[in-house]
Amino acid sequence: MKLLIVLRRTLLTIFGVQVLLAVGLTLVDSYRRRGKKSKPFPTTPPHEVSVGEGSVTTYTFGQDLYDDMLAAIEGAQKQVLLETYIWKGDEVGERFKQALIDAASRGVEVYVIYDAFANIVVSPRFKHFPANVKVLKYPVYGAGWRFFDLRRYGRDHRKILVVDESVAFVGGYNIGSAYATEWRDTHAKITGPGVWDLKRAFADFWNLHRTKRFRRSERPLLMTTASSWDPQIRVHRNLPRLWMFPIRAMYLEAINRAHTNVWMTHAYFIPDENFIDTLKAAAERGVDVRLVLPAKSNHIVADWLSRGYFSAMLASGIRIFRFSDAMVHAKTATIDGNWSTIGTANVDRLSMSGNYEINIEVIAPDLAKEMERIFETDLSNCLELGIPEWESRDVYRRFTEALLAPLRPLL
Repeated sequence: MKLLIVLRRTLLTIFGVQVLLAVGLTLVDSYRRRGKKSKPFPTTPPHEVSVGEGSVTTYTFGQDLYDDMLAAIEGAQKQVLLETYIWKGDEVGERFKQALIDAASRGVEVYVIYDAFANIVVSPRFKHFPANVKVLKYPVYGAGWRFFDLRRYGRDHRKILVVDESVAFVGGYNIGSAYATEWRDTHAKITGPGVWDLKRAFADFWNLHRTKRFRRSERPLLMTTASSWDPQIRVHRNLPRLWMFPIRAMYLEAINRAHTNVWMTHAYFIPDENFIDTLKAAAERGVDVRLVLPAKSNHIVADWLSRGYFSAMLASGIRIFRFSDAMVHAKTATIDGNWSTIGTANVDRLSMSGNYEINIEVIAPDLAKEMERIFETDLSNCLELGIPEWESRDVYRRFTEALLAPLRPLL
């Protein structure tokens, strides 16, 4: 009995030290970043390619994306569906809010979903909308008395805009002034049959999460349009409420098929062992596996947790490139000049098996070519991490990596 007590106290102490270290690192990093802005970084202009019966346009600079999103909202005639994780109450955020209000005022149906936890520091005034804008605030805590039900704890990390069933946007960009010019992210605009799949994704979320005794502004979102199947574009949705997580399987299937190259860009890279083994196996059979990661992300603990995998990846031939002087927030990959994905899911537990996420999977050589061009542009702003540099890191870094390692399954 005494042994069990000692063991329990020891484990709690170790876990407490890990949590305190994580909090300390976050606070110190936040203090160091105060007032600092990212440096300019290379981008590629928006580029449209034909895919099936529609098109896909890629964006790598926030202002370009926001201009086209706002133009779509301002030109809306029937319906606007907007879902976002973070929505800042700054100049850019106000522009989007006013565009939605104006659309509703001219008779357009406007539906909005945002995550309450992600916007907890945003002014309550900003989050007030007129009655003709239908708003679903995904709650900070949605489990109610079902606190034991893990399916009810996922955050709504998706970013979707659908206008008039004619155009849709999806990708990594949140809404805010800093994201317009200071963050390197990737988003896509879609036309054609894929638009309907994104509308359905929005409608399913809305109808699943509105309250049973809903307010008038939260009435059901009806689907009246039939969708035609596009064999080149698939929309994958992680739905924790339904215990569905297809995005991880999508990645593993594509990487397992790779025979030429696997090029991935991710903001937060904390994969599970099976994911790492799949990447290592690809590299060991001669596939050119490259990762672009932020040299310093906006979540320093995620950086430390990610580094715990570097030794094994570098040893297997995986090349790691660190994006310099700005935050790269993209969640993309392209494989073998044919397969690509753009979306909201990071490669970590929260995205792969925790949050509501959405990615498009596109099998089209023209888009893969454009994604490779974007990747090569990003490489021009990266420093490659070599084995000698990595192995020469100091004892403090090795100790911190080892101490924080048990937190990986949580993030």
